[in-house]
Amino acid sequence: MQQTEYHERIREHLRSSYLLSDDKIENVLPRFIASLQTLMDNLERVFQSEESDSLSRAGHALKGALLNLGLNELAEKAFTIEIQDHNQGEKTEIAVLISELRKEVNSIG
Repeated sequence: MQQTEYHERIREHLRSSYLLSDDKIENVLPRFIASLQTLMDNLERVFQSEESDSLSRAGHALKGALLNLGLNELAEKAFTIEIQDHNQGEKTEIAVLISELRKEVNSIG
């Protein structure tokens, strides 16, 4: 998905779910996007450090942020990382999911 498509989808979600005005959305959107980047950075850092319990928490935090923006299909990937970690998931599968999420988060902002 393209950046403009993601931004419009997020705007629509914030309007309908949180009843935010367009002015308020334009004010908070850059902060939400920056937060997603930070959470994604943290997920990658934790994965590289192999901190198993921390990976689950990092996946959970990213999932919550994505759900708050109405990006449910991306939140599903973060949820899979969270659960895979609890189930001692295949490291290669987790790496693929993280790579896919990074690509999409970069597309958002």
